[in-house]
Amino acid sequence: MRAICLAAGILLAGCASGPRTPPAPVVATRVPVSCVNIQNIRQTNVIDDSTIDFVMRGGETLRNRLPNSCPQLGFERAFSYSTSISQLCSVDIITVLQQGGGIRRGASCGLGPFTPIAPQAR
Repeated sequence: MRAICLAAGILLAGCASGPRTPPAPVVATRVPVSCVNIQNIRQTNVIDDSTIDFVMRGGETLRNRLPNSCPQLGFERAFSYSTSISQLCSVDIITVLQQGGGIRRGASCGLGPFTPIAPQAR
């Protein structure tokens, strides 16, 4: 399921889809980058209150570790963002979307750098 949704003209990312599964162990593969092209984001996976994986077109996964914990992000697994450029950057803010009885805005939190990751060999 595609995890980027559009509802009432708001871009929603990290929309919940099925049961939660723990993330596979990962290792960093390259140096972090500050920005990603929004059009290249295929889906997002919220891991917990501080971690979001951005799966890009072409299969690369970029892990964003927020500098501070974002209340309810791991529980709601949904967030929105707004940017005036075609990139999402480490200086941008995401807003948790609280679900149930309609969508409500929750905490707003800053992003961190985007670190390319690869599944760790078992």
